Amino acid sequence: MAASTLAPPLRAARVAVFAVFGLNGLVSALWFVHIPAVTARTGVSHATLGMLILLMSGSAIVSMQAAGKLTDRFGSRAVTTAAAVITTLAIIGPAFATNTVTLALALAAYGVGFGALDVAMNAQAVEVESRYPRPIMSAFHALFSAGSLVGALAGAAAQRAGWDIRVTMLVAAAVGLAVIALSASRLVPPASATSRVDSPERQLSAAPGTVASTAQSSEATSSTVTHPPRESAGSTAAPSDLSPSDAPARAELSFAHADSAGIRADEQTTTGRNTRKVLALAAIAFALLMAEGVVGDWSALQMREHLGADAATAALAFGAFSITMTVGRLLADRVSGRFGPVAVVRWGSLLAAMGFALVVASPWVPITLAGWALCGIGLAGGVPQVFTAAGNLGSRTAATDMSRVFGIGYVGLLAGPVTIGWLTKLIPLTAAMLVPLVAILACAWFAHIVGAATDKRSSVDADCG
Repeated sequence: MAASTLAPPLRAARVAVFAVFGLNGLVSALWFVHIPAVTARTGVSHATLGMLILLMSGSAIVSMQAAGKLTDRFGSRAVTTAAAVITTLAIIGPAFATNTVTLALALAAYGVGFGALDVAMNAQAVEVESRYPRPIMSAFHALFSAGSLVGALAGAAAQRAGWDIRVTMLVAAAVGLAVIALSASRLVPPASATSRVDSPERQLSAAPGTVASTAQSSEATSSTVTHPPRESAGSTAAPSDLSPSDAPARAELSFAHADSAGIRADEQTTTGRNTRKVLALAAIAFALLMAEGVVGDWSALQMREHLGADAATAALAFGAFSITMTVGRLLADRVSGRFGPVAVVRWGSLLAAMGFALVVASPWVPITLAGWALCGIGLAGGVPQVFTAAGNLGSRTAATDMSRVFGIGYVGLLAGPVTIGWLTKLIPLTAAMLVPLVAILACAWFAHIVGAATDKRSSVDADCG
């Protein structure tokens, strides 16, 4: 199909995925900025809120695994649309919660929608990117950051204007449903079933028919020869029971069995190889997201404790990180297109490690802020490259592979801050920053893993061309 014919639908699909990523970021930010209002309305303590957030995270992780299997079966467009609707409607729940039980149910529902949407929209992004002539995955994640910024500003403005939280969330849900209605039909549909290679089972089921037709042809050409009585049509003869005149049929059936056995062996080898790659990519995602979570939860406090900065100055730590991460995600696709995904992960990880090293060693606020900014630019492009690699492993369970990588990475996002908290009982907070530093240095060392799936996809494209 001509590029001019493909371009408008692809551009529309790209915009639609941008909208979904932005919507997810907006809804998430609205929940974050309204946490104080929700706790005041429900009367839950900080300790109880922590347990409820853990419940929400657990439901998200479980939902991610289910979403991967559903996406492989029904396609990312259907699951993205359904998960976006669930997430948009679920954000209303916390606004109307009045006690611990209702808030727990609301956050569990939101976790289900959020987890499923994260997997499905990334799978859809991989499908759109695979049809584009250049990488675009990081730009999708930049839109999530932009949506989060818009959601935070909108939530702050609504609270300053004195809006009831229920009104704010109902308006947000209405806007979200409108965005979904405009975007759903423009998402990339699942690949046609007719384009898939026949399975070994289908090839085997065709073999007896082939044998029968070949035998009939043999009988037609040698009608003057008297053959021994044959078994009824309802029975199935083994290859050794065929008569000498059925030699072509015997050969074809043998080749069919040999071919199917080879296919099964290749599939088993591919499955094992993909499992190892999935685990390796998941480990990289765990380390990168762990580092990101550490910055989000501990950067401001590190500046206050280590440098004695006031609250306003300490808040600049996460601000510097967020700004450079957003800019980095906008630029990472061009860097990946020119130098490849391995370079993005390797050099980005080294930049982030340099940022953590500055934070640990710095005695001054400006240098510490520069360190957090380096962390942002360094971590910006790594996770999108990992998700792209996971979605292009070439297996029939691409979304399931991605959900496993995403789920383990999400565990890292949660576990990183907790681990740092435990370590602060033994060592100073600043010294604990050596943990993410070492983790992302390991990511730089193993960055070549990210390039394996991209190289495979490129070779397939070359063969098809």
